[in-house]
Amino acid sequence: MNRVILIKYGELTTKKGNRKFFINTLYKNILLKLQGYNVKIHKDISRMYIEFEDKDLDKILDRINSIFGIHQYLVAYKVETNEEIIKNSVLEILKNEKFNTFKVETKRSDKSFPIHSLDFSRQIGGLILKNFNSKKVDVNNPEVLLNIEIREYNTYIYINSYKGLGGYPNSTLGKGMLMLSGGIDSPVAGFLALKRGIKLECIYFEAIPHTSIEARNKVIELTKKLSKYTDKIYLHVIPFTKIQESIYKYIESEYCITIMRRMMYRITEKLAKKRKCLIICNGESIGQVASQTLTSMSVINNVTNMPVIRPVACLDKLEIIDISKKIDTYETSILPFEDCCTIFVPKHPIINPKLDKCIEFEKQFDYESMIDEALNNVLTIEITEDNSKKEEFLDIL
Repeated sequence: MNRVILIKYGELTTKKGNRKFFINTLYKNILLKLQGYNVKIHKDISRMYIEFEDKDLDKILDRINSIFGIHQYLVAYKVETNEEIIKNSVLEILKNEKFNTFKVETKRSDKSFPIHSLDFSRQIGGLILKNFNSKKVDVNNPEVLLNIEIREYNTYIYINSYKGLGGYPNSTLGKGMLMLSGGIDSPVAGFLALKRGIKLECIYFEAIPHTSIEARNKVIELTKKLSKYTDKIYLHVIPFTKIQESIYKYIESEYCITIMRRMMYRITEKLAKKRKCLIICNGESIGQVASQTLTSMSVINNVTNMPVIRPVACLDKLEIIDISKKIDTYETSILPFEDCCTIFVPKHPIINPKLDKCIEFEKQFDYESMIDEALNNVLTIEITEDNSKKEEFLDIL
């Protein structure tokens, strides 16, 4: 008996006319993730099958578990569609399993197979009871659920299945620019955006010497963790020192955070358009801090016409933390290195800023030339899961 990894699509099956596009993209993403392994991948409209070498199984499953667009995956035994071969194979497979209760489920897509699904499940159940002493059928909570999928030429027999990440294959729905800080929320927002098929680039604002190289390295590490779920991510490091110092020089204390966020949005929009991104993405969560009240978000958002998605907007902090732990970003996010959003925080930041007042404040300094200067000195870092990275200054504008 040969073993194959069987991929089930889930949500992709709802795409109708675009279904082949999503499946083909998933196929390419799996091929990319499994580079270096001796695999053969076959796909059809409802399943994908991966032939592999036994020694690589655990590593391959680990890679598959980080690929969006997969509803479920499992390791199945592939046998000829023949009644006696299937029955003998079931007995051979169960010899290596420890269980007291079981259930058999048969799916017969090959209608030329002479035995109906329910009848064949009963026959297999009787065969197991006859050949394994003290075993019992439990249709509600079995220790072993034996699945048999009967197709025209081959039948697939499996016991364990694993839940995939779901969502859409990466890069199927265009590119977005993630405003990535060193906090807990923005990496989670990035993960959720990736899950919906958005290919990400990231932008990070640093204000050396007020922020540290350690803070930058923290964001690089967070980007690396996100790159596990895609192929590579470009991280754009923006020199924000002059802008931030001017804000705290010319702007009333309570408005500093609001004006700072407006500047960040302006820069993000320009960079996003240059990099052919369709949306801006960030980790704003409604009401969590002063700049994330509905009034603040409206005033800050006023400087851009690009769509802004906020994947964690309606999650509470504990829900966000729970996701961050699952994707392994939490411990990095809580490292004590401050970013632009946490240094110089006023004691009483305004929670209901006025747009006209922000516009008047911004007339106090030449922020447009500072924005152009910052964008002309962007440091772009190419980051991949294997920790290799290439740093270069790009001619952004």
